[in-house]
Amino acid sequence: MSSQRQAFAVAVVAGGIFAAGLVLSGMTVPRNVIGFLDVTHGWSAWQPNLALVMAAAIAVFAPVAALMRRRRSAVLAPLSWPTATKIDGKLVGGAALFGVGWGLAGYCPGPALVASAAGSPAALGFVAAMAVGLLFATLKR
Repeated sequence: MSSQRQAFAVAVVAGGIFAAGLVLSGMTVPRNVIGFLDVTHGWSAWQPNLALVMAAAIAVFAPVAALMRRRRSAVLAPLSWPTATKIDGKLVGGAALFGVGWGLAGYCPGPALVASAAGSPAALGFVAAMAVGLLFATLKR
């Protein structure tokens, strides 16, 4: 098997595992996400399960990232890490827009793609709007 096919196979398997994790953790259900973000009804109504999902993801990712940072190349594909460290208006604005969209819709891109693949009309609408936003973001000014 060529290295390009191996890399594709690894990406498909990793994507499948990630999608399964999103479904099992309830991240593809907007009311779970909104229940985590909405603390206006008091702590008794707050759903902390998303914090546990995030903590588990960090616990898995952090040691792998530390290991990969020591390597010169990835196993099957080129390895590159972000180099930008400046906190500017684009970063803050993008983060705010992401957070507002996540809070209003209950979806972020990964779970929205998984839910849209399952045929969720709300997720399909979110992904369509996300695609339009990505298109506008890539247009030259």
